[in-house]
Amino acid sequence: MSPASGPGGRLPVETMEDEQSATYTVDDALMSSGFGRYQMLILTYAGIGLIAEAMEMMLLSFVGPSVQLEWNLTAHEESMITSVVFVGELLGAYSWGVVSDHYGRRKGFLFTAIVTSGAGFLSSFAPNYVSLMALRFLVGIGLGGGPVLGSWFLEFVPAPTRGTWMVLFSAFWTVGTIFEASLAWAVMPKFGWRWLLALSSVPSFLLLVFYAITPESPRFLCMKGRITEAVDVLEKMARINNVPLPSGKLVSEKNIELDEVSESATLLSAAAGKEEEEIDSIKEDEGSNFGGIKSVSKLLSPKLFRATVLLWMAFFGNAFSYYGIVLLTSELSNGNRICAKKEVESVHSNNASLYKNVFISSFAEIPGSIVSAMIVDRVGRRLSMASMLFTSCVFLFPLVFSRTEILTRISLFGARLCISASFTIVYIYAPEIYPTSVRATGIGIASSVGRIGGILCPLVAVALVHNCEQTTAILLFELVVFLSGVAVMFFPFETRGTRLSDNEADLN
Repeated sequence: MSPASGPGGRLPVETMEDEQSATYTVDDALMSSGFGRYQMLILTYAGIGLIAEAMEMMLLSFVGPSVQLEWNLTAHEESMITSVVFVGELLGAYSWGVVSDHYGRRKGFLFTAIVTSGAGFLSSFAPNYVSLMALRFLVGIGLGGGPVLGSWFLEFVPAPTRGTWMVLFSAFWTVGTIFEASLAWAVMPKFGWRWLLALSSVPSFLLLVFYAITPESPRFLCMKGRITEAVDVLEKMARINNVPLPSGKLVSEKNIELDEVSESATLLSAAAGKEEEEIDSIKEDEGSNFGGIKSVSKLLSPKLFRATVLLWMAFFGNAFSYYGIVLLTSELSNGNRICAKKEVESVHSNNASLYKNVFISSFAEIPGSIVSAMIVDRVGRRLSMASMLFTSCVFLFPLVFSRTEILTRISLFGARLCISASFTIVYIYAPEIYPTSVRATGIGIASSVGRIGGILCPLVAVALVHNCEQTTAILLFELVVFLSGVAVMFFPFETRGTRLSDNEADLN
């Protein structure tokens, strides 16, 4: 019998009471569970969603030129096929973020999968330019919900390895881009753009097939006071991972905060109605949030204002540069070509090098993912992003003076490597700086600002290339990337290894 045991080997009353009063949080449960088989299933499902998004975005590099040739569109009309998708994403990213923060992550990505798969498949039957534009706009609205899947996956990952696993999650985007380039190379020459649109919608349908078995985020459930449902999810996670949950009762930070308010009100002998008033103010999150106005006001609160504005700048710069480099691959990879309209059309429509160059450049994202995985949890989010952005400037700089074929390929490959790494890390950083109550809304709005960069990119930068002003286009990209790097350096929070916060008061 140990000294701490009572008669007959029984635990003392004090020890039994301690066990009964013990509590644990979602973070404690995730730490004890680690990254096991359950998280791998979550990663796979969220990864399919990211593959679907990447394929729908990358196909724009192939469909636009083919549609332009078939329907005799102007260069402006061709660029609008790309821009209208980003307009839809701008609207969708905000809308699905608000839905997910109010009604749950699962409902958010359910609606995005329905819209994306349905509109994506129907766009392959578009009879004319207007109907194609309308359907691609709807696809954009669906794709705007992509960040919801990222937030959902993030909330199942333990803090110490969160950066590394989020990089691995982002690698699914690279898989999608490579698969889409391969699919276009195989399908476009023989079957045309309609088959490419139809086949590219398949991954979105897979999200619907497996939706019934996906769990809700336990962090979201706790934040909404649905403790029993959260415990069910965590118990299933522990069972599949073959590990025990911490002993005691699951509590959320909201419960702790309510207790603290109650205790403070009692100690200060406040007026009779004051305690209820303060508690009600905390419970407000579960009340009316018409149009997400309350969530937006939180994003612009004094504690989050600086981080939010700088994050918007980073998203704008990353999106503008990333999609610009993707589009420039087909425009600049032929070196010192003559800028004649007929040749532009022939390069787009008949030259197989378009598929080859996009396919090769897509592989730049593989080392980009490896680099970001190596540095994101070692040197931190801010320094990782800034170093990748400034290095991208270095890769693009030689194109200001010379654009030979080999130099163009090397420069765009290196620039895409760095921009994809930076984009990966900013999607890790964004949900980490926001509390659970506004996490999906925060990353959704930031993503929407990024879509503005995507809208402007083909209308401004690529238009310069069409007008034989390649040097001006490269200088514009250099400026945008450099300013994004500067903005990143001024981020107020470093989130490496920190736990996700459930309320604004926990932000440091």
